[in-house]
Amino acid sequence: MVLRLSDFDYPLDAEYIAQQPLSHRDHSRLMTLSRADGSLGHHVFAELPTLLKAGDLLVLNDTRVLPARFNCRRASGARIEGLFLREPQTACWEVLLKNAGRCKVGQTLDVSADEPLRMQLLENLGRGRWLLAVHPPAPAVDILDRIGATPLPPYIRRDGDGHETADRRRYQTVYAARPGAVAAPTAGLHFTSNLFDSLRAAGVESTCVTLHVALGTFAPVEAENVASHHMHAEWYELPGPAADQLNAARAAGRRIVAVGTTAVRVLETAAARSGSQPQQPYQGFRSESGWTDLFIHPPAKFRAVDAMITNFHLPRSTLLMLVAAFCSPGETGGVKIILDAYAEAIRRRYRFYSYGDAMLIE
Repeated sequence: MVLRLSDFDYPLDAEYIAQQPLSHRDHSRLMTLSRADGSLGHHVFAELPTLLKAGDLLVLNDTRVLPARFNCRRASGARIEGLFLREPQTACWEVLLKNAGRCKVGQTLDVSADEPLRMQLLENLGRGRWLLAVHPPAPAVDILDRIGATPLPPYIRRDGDGHETADRRRYQTVYAARPGAVAAPTAGLHFTSNLFDSLRAAGVESTCVTLHVALGTFAPVEAENVASHHMHAEWYELPGPAADQLNAARAAGRRIVAVGTTAVRVLETAAARSGSQPQQPYQGFRSESGWTDLFIHPPAKFRAVDAMITNFHLPRSTLLMLVAAFCSPGETGGVKIILDAYAEAIRRRYRFYSYGDAMLIE
């Protein structure tokens, strides 16, 4: 069965899109979805220790979101909005520029009258992406901390600058450690230090991998034939200690529970690169890092992940496609399973997208 982009569409009124995070992270609602029979349950995220099994291994993405949005101006005074994507080398950035149709290679962009930083356009990479040189040179993380703002997705509306301090704290997991993402791994936003204490007390372990969320995760799918979509590569790392924990869990027959689609992609990338047969669960995790453009969509099979925690995702997105694939591995029936679950979430007035509620699929 050829899946079309329209197969992953669903209606959602704007009132269901969470504009603000809850005051307590773990007070979000949590829908449980059984892949065996499609049955649903309705909980609060703080109940997670009672919903997981003793011995489960949570795999978290410890990427840290950069304040990646910035504003600059051409010599004419025209304002341009920028989104930092990555730093291929010191003082050389790949960025997305909005309202940059008249920009030309060699031109210089200024940040503000009070900021000595200048950006020289080096190469137009197409589709809004540019390479630029930053003067004076300094690590991107330092510059963005000074001039940048939280890269909230466009469906979260903000009037003025009064929300930046709160968003910079809340659009970040409590375990974020490695700067490099330009969007949050939102499934992790529901965790708190106290919740981790409760999970440990319940016999649930955790470990961290890294995937710096970038264009690969949030770029829209434009190909009508879903299988024709190509993901932008994103940098990931599976550290040695995490590989040891994963191998120990597999050897003991314990579940691997990925927190978010980005953690899923790290684990399934590791399995796909092993070169072994996909019929059996993957047991040979090892320390590795690199770039992954793995695009998971129905009827993909899963070798490394037994359950996952995820938010409610945009229609037609690669994230929704991954979750649909996980609902029915090796088949296409997961599309109906996930869309039925989303319809029930709408009926029960769940909150959607980055600052919204969560699902546990097992």
